[in-house]
Amino acid sequence: MPTNIEVTKIALDDFKKIQEYMMLAKKENAVETYAKLKKEYLTIKALLNVSGVNLTDIDEIKE
Repeated sequence: MPTNIEVTKIALDDFKKIQEYMMLAKKENAVETYAKLKKEYLTIKALLNVSGVNLTDIDEIKE
């Protein structure tokens, strides 16, 4: 069973990857891909917020 720290680290890693993919999708004007990634981004962001992670400095999307 993973600890809270392990779950948070996994979520942070996923958050970073999703943001990278979102920026690529936006650059390539892949609207549908961006929209799908944004749903995942919002889910992970909500999880991290509930976990008490301050996303101010690491959230590159700023929407």
